Amino acid sequence: MADQNSVESMSLAINGAKESAMSAIKNTADLAGLRALSADLNKKDSPLNSFKSEMGKLSSVDDKRSIGQLLNAAAGEIAAALETRTREFADNEIAARIEQESLDLTEFLVQRRRGHSHIVTQATQRLEDVFIGLGFQIAEGPEVETDFHNFEALNMPKSHPARSEFDTMFLEYGEPNSVLLRTHTSPVQIRVMKTWKPPIYAIMPGRVFRRDTPDATHMPVFHQIEGLVIDRGITFAHLAGTIEAFTKAFFGNEFTSRLRPSFFPFTEPSAEFDIRRADGEWIELGGCGMVHPNVLISGGIDPEEFSGFAFGFGIDRMAKERHKVEDIREMYTNDLRFLRQF
Repeated sequence: MADQNSVESMSLAINGAKESAMSAIKNTADLAGLRALSADLNKKDSPLNSFKSEMGKLSSVDDKRSIGQLLNAAAGEIAAALETRTREFADNEIAARIEQESLDLTEFLVQRRRGHSHIVTQATQRLEDVFIGLGFQIAEGPEVETDFHNFEALNMPKSHPARSEFDTMFLEYGEPNSVLLRTHTSPVQIRVMKTWKPPIYAIMPGRVFRRDTPDATHMPVFHQIEGLVIDRGITFAHLAGTIEAFTKAFFGNEFTSRLRPSFFPFTEPSAEFDIRRADGEWIELGGCGMVHPNVLISGGIDPEEFSGFAFGFGIDRMAKERHKVEDIREMYTNDLRFLRQF
């Protein structure tokens, strides 16, 4: 290539080598051939790569820079063409395999559907989808909990009167009254704070247990979903905005929400939140508030640096209100005439 030492002649030769490579890529018949071509193009003695050694024969620094830029641009175009052609072959290969392995299942379409997700499962999945859309992650924890995670870490020591409101089911394991069936999904919040680094935006759906007598609105085993946000500069306004955004996303734009002052040992200030139906009726949905500093400390988070809010409500009640079920017990009688409606 001694006669190609000039910038002009080298430029023409580089462009020629590039066009030749692009044409070869375009005309390759299959993926195996493309891989072989790619290996050839990347060899040190390939037409394009051979110009790198020729650059040393140029006397001008500017000429070397110009040829180097031209080589890099040509190599980039060839690499992009190889990647595009590889995707085309891969897509065609997948499409051909799908076509080859496809089955005609038309005969099954006439069969009666045997079942579907339970009404509470449907509500759980829909709630998870809504909160994921709002930027939350899903967290889970054990249903058998310690007294520390279920009560003490949530600012409820053994002497706290709020404990009596939970009708706890303790287990005969370890020290007396030290292990229990969780009464809410709040213990998962403590576990999340101890294992996740802020910022935290998480929801905790799950089954909980209380010594309740079944009636139209209560069950001893039911489902809750709770949310936890921990970040710098979080205020009560963020909580109100999140509740309103959730209300409209889950129920529809014709619904709205409101907060009423309340008390919970694990939040301060605390509130109950209601939703208003399209007919103007208000329905109590759950509780919420700013995470108490003691709870942040129990979770290993500095309340001087971070703040947060939490909220929670019953999934069974959400399903009941959404589908206008009169008695929550109907959802667990396994009556197919009821279940097939949803």
